Amino acid sequence: MLFRALPRRTVLRSSAAIVSLPWLEAMQPALRAAAPVAAPQRLLCVFQPNGVYPAAWDVQGEGSDYQISPILEPLTPLRKKLSILSHLDNVTAGNHVRMTSAFLTGRGVDNGRCPASLDQLVAAKIGGSTQLPSLELGTEPPRQGGDGKSPIAFANTVSWSPDGQRISPEINPRVAFDRLFRTRTNPESRAAMAARTSVLDLVLGEARSLRLRVSESDRSKLDEYLESVRSLEVRMERSLTAAPLQDLAGSAPDLSRPAAGLPRERDEHLRMMMELMVLALQTDSTRVGTLMTAHGFSRQSFTFLEGVTSDHHGMSHHRNQPQAIREYTTVSRWYIEQFAWLLQRMNSVQEGDGTLLDNAIVLYGSGMKDGNGHRRENLPILLAGSGGGKLRTGQHFLLREHTPLASLHLTLARCFGLPLEHFNNASESEVSEILI
Repeated sequence: MLFRALPRRTVLRSSAAIVSLPWLEAMQPALRAAAPVAAPQRLLCVFQPNGVYPAAWDVQGEGSDYQISPILEPLTPLRKKLSILSHLDNVTAGNHVRMTSAFLTGRGVDNGRCPASLDQLVAAKIGGSTQLPSLELGTEPPRQGGDGKSPIAFANTVSWSPDGQRISPEINPRVAFDRLFRTRTNPESRAAMAARTSVLDLVLGEARSLRLRVSESDRSKLDEYLESVRSLEVRMERSLTAAPLQDLAGSAPDLSRPAAGLPRERDEHLRMMMELMVLALQTDSTRVGTLMTAHGFSRQSFTFLEGVTSDHHGMSHHRNQPQAIREYTTVSRWYIEQFAWLLQRMNSVQEGDGTLLDNAIVLYGSGMKDGNGHRRENLPILLAGSGGGKLRTGQHFLLREHTPLASLHLTLARCFGLPLEHFNNASESEVSEILI
């Protein structure tokens, strides 16, 4: 049976909702004379605050024959699609806030301004054809304090626009969900939101019609995707604290929502944001994303983890005390467990002969190595995915000592077609070891 090819931008639409679809076999013009369409290349940058305890992060050996460390052990099943980079330095001198802002810019915030971040430069190159040029998600609102040149509030983001302005992440799962799936500027949309109507109920007729037009394999993929959207809606309704639904019409893209609308549980909140990011990339709603797993100066309590009694920032200044080091390592490993879940989720999304993870470059790390003394040499940096075959994976790359982090930024920017001679005047050289 022959099925009609679908445009890549096919959506399920109603007056109150627009549900973009994932990559389906029907979107491959295999029955036409044209060459098959390649899956799009994505960039996802994931930030972890407060550094790590070096002895628990650093791996032994190099190349593909390395011994994974206690913190990184949860990533073992993904080892072949992951690389560990050692000897990358944050060249930014200064405080905690400046090191956070340098994570994607190579240079720290100064007088409230910062150079453009990697994600925003890539978004300017490849984001013009998607619903959202980039998507910035987080879990904590800005904090107050610090000096006028680098206030603590500026550590709530790692994304900076080309004109030097910070781009604050959206921290409310419902607001982020609505940006992806709901149209919010008409009476039908607002009525559906007030009634808590599922977006899938709003487009059910089109979904049924589409199932009749695609192959059995695509039906299975479509059903799996729609179920993941429904599951996320249900989890949000169950976990969000009771609060009046806000009228979102006209909301600025980077507007942070009141704490009353956030999930009660820390781990549930982060998982929701990760699931939203995967859905956004899977449906090609965006090709560039950043995820702040927490504020860069996070004092988040982790007492829900066994043996942890203090806040994250406090334990990061461990002063080599055994109890603080144990807690610090426990929290770092917890973050890696969440990252492993994100990568597994991306790797489960099939796209042609590969997966969403295969077609992405995922950068994970922190702007400092160790919170004790704010060490900024040999940062904890990981890469996952090959960007559609551009990067080598499955290895520990022991780079030249004191390689600027901006060298990695430059390398990744060029992978996305940016003809840069340098990256924010912080580096002119690539990390060529990771390139195929």
